[in-house]
Amino acid sequence: MTFKHIFKVALNWTSKKEEKSTSKIHNKTHQIKIDGKPVLDVSAAKAFKGDPKLYNPEDLLLSSLVSCHMMSYLYVCSQNGIEVLEYLDNAEATLEVSASGSGRFVEVRLKPIVKISNPDQIELALDLHFKANQLCFIANSCNFPVLHEASCEV
Repeated sequence: MTFKHIFKVALNWTSKKEEKSTSKIHNKTHQIKIDGKPVLDVSAAKAFKGDPKLYNPEDLLLSSLVSCHMMSYLYVCSQNGIEVLEYLDNAEATLEVSASGSGRFVEVRLKPIVKISNPDQIELALDLHFKANQLCFIANSCNFPVLHEASCEV
């Protein structure tokens, strides 16, 4: 049986070009609105002439992958009787931009550091990252590899 869920986002952008400006570059700052949640101010990455103090789509994509993997991982750990005490990740995404200006992510490396309560379960805890990746909604939606460099401690 398949279940479908609809997610909705509203985007709001207004031109803020200065009157005297001859620049053809538009301001990239905009707002993302999701019902019942705080407004999210977003811009382009600094490399693409955005506001470096704001989130950008690349940040948000990587954040989605990190968060979804963690939740999938916690789920499979609970199914296997593993008590996770702490979960940290310092993930990296590689974006390639071609001469035409188009670009794409070519890989993401998740680097979870997991602390569990039982030293006898370290090997299983490490192996479950593969199962979590298979369940992760966001990873399943990507057309680039999502790699894992996991470690586990007690």
